[in-house]
Amino acid sequence: SPQQFNVTAYGATALAIITLETFAGMWINAFIVCVLCITWVKKKILNSNEKILLVLGCSRFWHLCFTWVYSFLSVIYSSYSYVQPILQLILSFHTFFNYSNLWVSACLCIFYCVKIANFRNRCFIYLKVKIDRMMPWLLLGSVLSAFIIAIIIYDLAENVQSNNLNFTCLGKFWEPNIRMDKYLFPMYFLMGFEYAAPFMAVIFSALFLLSSLWRHKCKMQTNSMNSLSMDAHIKAMKSILSFLIMYSMNFVCLILTIIYAEYENTIMLVISIYLCAFPGAHSLILVFSNPKLEKTLIRILSCVKCK
Repeated sequence: SPQQFNVTAYGATALAIITLETFAGMWINAFIVCVLCITWVKKKILNSNEKILLVLGCSRFWHLCFTWVYSFLSVIYSSYSYVQPILQLILSFHTFFNYSNLWVSACLCIFYCVKIANFRNRCFIYLKVKIDRMMPWLLLGSVLSAFIIAIIIYDLAENVQSNNLNFTCLGKFWEPNIRMDKYLFPMYFLMGFEYAAPFMAVIFSALFLLSSLWRHKCKMQTNSMNSLSMDAHIKAMKSILSFLIMYSMNFVCLILTIIYAEYENTIMLVISIYLCAFPGAHSLILVFSNPKLEKTLIRILSCVKCK
């Protein structure tokens, strides 16, 4: 018999919005990756900032790709989303690239803090000198930690699901809750850690950088220094502050996905919309804050307009 599709109005609305956001975000991140790969081929080398942007663009592209695929299949197979192994596998890839995106974003904020901020602390000066050599290892560690945590969470989720199905089939309703908590608590704990750790790194890096830029701005005002330099510092502060606000909202939404994991309501729709919009919106900000990427994008858009 043909498969009966259960497409609700809620699912169709969510899928339509997510489709627009994910494809826009995938295009922006694919643009970043292509430009940096071309630069890598031409120059045979990338600086630390470009390496971070390359890894971040790749992780966000695949994160958005698996987000859309999972959303599409979960709407079509809404009644079977917990028993379809392909959906669980896609969700595990989505989890891996999501964690990679969070950690690499934190690496980018740490890199900007160390490179731009000015503190006379010995440890900070040492980091400023060594950050370029350390960054490839930080990126590798970020990806590996995301991969390991994603595998552990997938294994815990499999145990939860198998226990849930077994106990439901046996008709026992008091034992499942006790045994499933053994897997749910560590799974939610790991998910919370993967959300909170990079968020704390971003918070501290952004606050240190903002305080350093503010102090430098105040010194320039007292010394009546060049207005162009002042404008550059103010622009940098606005960019960091906007990223901090966006990342904070993203963290809150990620925590809410854990709290409302089993519900399908307006709150989850709003959360999903923001989580899909964040990777594309922040990548677009990164494009316009990078002169090379900005010029290339403007050149492409001008060629499209001429045609």
